[in-house]
Amino acid sequence: MDFLQVVSALNQNILVDIGFLIILATIIAYFARMLKQPLIPAYIITGLIVGPIGFGLIKDQELIRSIAEFGIAFLLFVVGLEINLKKLKHVGPVASIGGLIQVAATYFIGFYTASWLGFSYFESLIVGLFLAFSSTMIVIKLLSDKNELDTLHGKIALGILIIQDIIVILVMALISTFGSFNISVAAIALAKGLLLFVIAFLAGRFIFPWLFGFAAKTKELLFLSSLAVLFLFAILAHMLEFSIAIGAFLGGIALSNLPYYLDIIGKVNPLKSFFSTIFFVAIGMQLVPFSLSQNLKVLVVLFLIIVFIKPVVIFLTTTLFGYEKRTAFLTGISLGQTSEFSLILVTIPFVFGLISAELFTIVIFLTILTMVLTSYSLEFKNGLYRSFSPILSLFDKIPIHRKKMEYLSKAHAKTVVLVGRHRMGSIFYETLRKMKKSTIVVDNNPDIIKHMINAEESCIYGDINNVEVLDKLNLRKVKVIISTVPGENDNLFLLDYVKKINPKIRVLLTAQHVHEAEKLYEKGADYVIVPHILSGEKVSLIIRKVLKDISYTGKLKDRHSKYLHKLMKED
Repeated sequence: MDFLQVVSALNQNILVDIGFLIILATIIAYFARMLKQPLIPAYIITGLIVGPIGFGLIKDQELIRSIAEFGIAFLLFVVGLEINLKKLKHVGPVASIGGLIQVAATYFIGFYTASWLGFSYFESLIVGLFLAFSSTMIVIKLLSDKNELDTLHGKIALGILIIQDIIVILVMALISTFGSFNISVAAIALAKGLLLFVIAFLAGRFIFPWLFGFAAKTKELLFLSSLAVLFLFAILAHMLEFSIAIGAFLGGIALSNLPYYLDIIGKVNPLKSFFSTIFFVAIGMQLVPFSLSQNLKVLVVLFLIIVFIKPVVIFLTTTLFGYEKRTAFLTGISLGQTSEFSLILVTIPFVFGLISAELFTIVIFLTILTMVLTSYSLEFKNGLYRSFSPILSLFDKIPIHRKKMEYLSKAHAKTVVLVGRHRMGSIFYETLRKMKKSTIVVDNNPDIIKHMINAEESCIYGDINNVEVLDKLNLRKVKVIISTVPGENDNLFLLDYVKKINPKIRVLLTAQHVHEAEKLYEKGADYVIVPHILSGEKVSLIIRKVLKDISYTGKLKDRHSKYLHKLMKED
């Protein structure tokens, strides 16, 4: 009996199926990481291997897809939790108006292109909708993994995604009526959708703050209460004849403004990671054989709309709202994929026989392909930006008012450049101020930069791997650069750039791991901050002082409490 026969014989229950999927996905993920590739493609490849295109190892594929649907709900609950509307107040206009423009423009481009390609009127309508929306789950996961949710392009992308999600919920409410469509049924569906949204808003405003204030005192109760909200809204959505994913997403949004949302995310994240693996494997399993040669023209044209036309629309919209070209470019490529909702958008009309099996397969294939491509485009975003920068510079000539994202004092030349003024960086900044060292801050959090601009403190918005930002720093007169950003590649880029401009500058970098610190030292770093080592040394000194003077803890507690309160206000 060969390996495939053994696996087939074992696959008698769902636990064995899931166990086999997780083991295989883990093995392929190891290879992906050894090759320094993102993990999402590894999970989808797992699905291709075990699915119809591969060896057909999973017999109960329908049950796996059902679990994946629950996985979508679970993942979108976490996505909703991570959407803090208060953090989007500075990007409201570009997110709301720009989001509407993008959805409308992409829809009409997709609709008329599909008609030109020979699709029926209804199929063209579905194609337009399919192309218009981007993946909230993919984008938030990738930006979160890179700590870019609080960047300007991260906030704009997130704001546009929220607008897209609101629109897609309304669209899905209408699609659910296609089997018996008429104006009154559509109106009822929209009314039910609005009712679900109002319930989420009122519960998040008046009920959950009190309820979770009590639950937060017990870890288990906080965890169970969070899951209860997920299931409550999923059940409500199901009762109102919507996808449970919509209910789970609104349940997450209802909890997103609670002061305990980070604790909730931390407790739910392990389950999210598990279900995200199942979800991506299930996507790979849904791809079925089809004639590539016969559909090549359709695939290429629709693919170009998703990964080129849609990002260009977003880039132009963001630029016209006054944002600089790098922010607009990164926002555009972040949204150059289709949505997980696309699978739902095509499944309902496919069940009713309103679209062909061929179109259904094309949508699944493009969803997989563009999700995979996004993970790579964001992985290599800096190289892509540098490649396109000469073309993008043409848009700087557009006569529009640009957002002010820097403050440079008259005495522009500074002694110290501080990269990152959040958490640890804020402590460094206060120390430099007390020492009266002329300092300029580089940060990619727009809230920090706006606060510093209002206080007339020298600052520049941007990333340390952006040459345009580094060129503004006048490094020939700088004596010290301190980076609190722990990204290894970012720090290597900064180190190489600085040493070429001015080898005399003392460069202090930050690393999360010892092996990263060793590499930075090899490349010429003057000192590498490894937080857990420094914190251990600092706590050791505190212990010594406490053992000599027991009252020292009270003084230290008072000082740190004031500082923690200040950090919470900034957040």
